[in-house]
Amino acid sequence: MDQVRQRAARDQKRLDSGAVTSPKDLENLQHEIASLAKRQGDLEDVVLEVMERRESVQERAAELTERVESLQAKIGDATSRRDAAAEGIDAEIATVTKEREVIAGTIPADLLKLYDKLRGQQGGVGAARLYQRSCDGCRQELAITELNEVRSAAPDTVLRCENCRRILVRTPESGL
Repeated sequence: MDQVRQRAARDQKRLDSGAVTSPKDLENLQHEIASLAKRQGDLEDVVLEVMERRESVQERAAELTERVESLQAKIGDATSRRDAAAEGIDAEIATVTKEREVIAGTIPADLLKLYDKLRGQQGGVGAARLYQRSCDGCRQELAITELNEVRSAAPDTVLRCENCRRILVRTPESGL
């Protein structure tokens, strides 16, 4: 754009100086000055359009930067909450593991072995509560004959569900 201005100024200076005397050269020079003025106008329009687009892109970039910062803050918050929850879970695991060790020490070895075996076979649940005449492990209601066997069994008898084979734990809510 500066080259166009310089050339137009140079041509105008030549025209104004009177150094060009030929009418044809004068006409060509005037035509070139007009052409350069049009070219300069076109270039200025392009520059304005580019500047407008640049401003629009800068606004969009600022908006996106703000969104990224917002998302990074949310990620940081979620990460902090996740880490705090993991610490809580780890602490709970440690507590429960200690409690389990204490309780496991009071259970006969053969019953504990059976429980661990069933736990491995049944997706981590080796014993289930008998609740309202149903096994909480498989959610199946016990047949009348099974319920009669449970009712007549001694309190320390190990009972198992006929459906899922888990150890049944009797409670006051068993429905016996």
